[in-house]
Amino acid sequence: MREELLDPDPGPDPDEATAETTLRPRRLAEFVGQSELKAHLDIVLEAARRRGQAPDHLLFSGPPGLGKTTLAGIIATELDAHLQTTSGPAVERAGDLAAILTQLDDGDVLFVDEIHRLPRAVEEVLYPAMEDFQLDIVLGKGPAARSIRLDLPRFTLVGATTRTGSITGPLRDRFGLVARLDYYTAGDLEAIVERAAGILGVTIDGAGCAEIARRARGTPRIANRLLRRVRDFAEVTGDGSVDRSTAEEGLALFGVDARGLDQVDRAILSALCRQFAGGPVGLSTLAISVGEQTETVEDVYEPFLIQQGLLMRTPRGRVALPAAWEHLGLAPPADGGPGAAAPTLFGG
Repeated sequence: MREELLDPDPGPDPDEATAETTLRPRRLAEFVGQSELKAHLDIVLEAARRRGQAPDHLLFSGPPGLGKTTLAGIIATELDAHLQTTSGPAVERAGDLAAILTQLDDGDVLFVDEIHRLPRAVEEVLYPAMEDFQLDIVLGKGPAARSIRLDLPRFTLVGATTRTGSITGPLRDRFGLVARLDYYTAGDLEAIVERAAGILGVTIDGAGCAEIARRARGTPRIANRLLRRVRDFAEVTGDGSVDRSTAEEGLALFGVDARGLDQVDRAILSALCRQFAGGPVGLSTLAISVGEQTETVEDVYEPFLIQQGLLMRTPRGRVALPAAWEHLGLAPPADGGPGAAAPTLFGG
């Protein structure tokens, strides 16, 4: 499965690569939100600086777009260290990992995105590298094979994953700090939009920031993407300044409604309500009806719909909740339907 299928905003367009890079905060003090995690990192990094040692390995988990990659860059900057980046799917063989590890210098930060997708054979090579800073290499094959052990510089591994449950216990236990990034509050997203607008040179008022933040699905990456689209709309249809009215019109033009749902979100709800009378319906059937992969529906779209109280997973399949019918402007089935009311603890 292709990586971009797991992310509703797989990254900036090529023409916006420079802008996206500048939008990332470079220091921990500039990072908005995740206050508890920031406090933990501040202590870990300061203690490492005072000891003159590399900090423990760090594992960040959470949905896409919340700042895991950004935090890896911040850690390297705070430590005045070199950052080397790779991803789980890119490291296919143990030799690939060995090549990466032997190029590191003392104190470097190695960032592995989607670390849960490392092949098992590669993961096992990583264990002694993380724990003892040593690398076992097998030379030759068959009876003539022999193993040699190389010493590695003390480095910090920063792992990122969107699926914590897919990480094996032995790998997870070798991280000194395991932290989860949560969705951002509207207030934090407003601050992020305001900061990004200043960097991009967009004139925006508080109401415009609030409207973009409200539709950003709790995700900074999406907030920045929506800001750029609203900026484009404001420059083409107006004087370039953004207020609430401009933000509403621009977001509506690009298919983002008042609840932050996009075209695919609404297609899922529409199929569930119109084609399947509110459900229950199986995941694969629902995914085929909207022309998406099952993994995309399950990992990208369903979490937000569930959080918004629009959809529910049940043992028999997906069910539309009353808010979904209301959002689509549809009347629930006359007999109440399976999704007309949320079930109680006792099945009522």
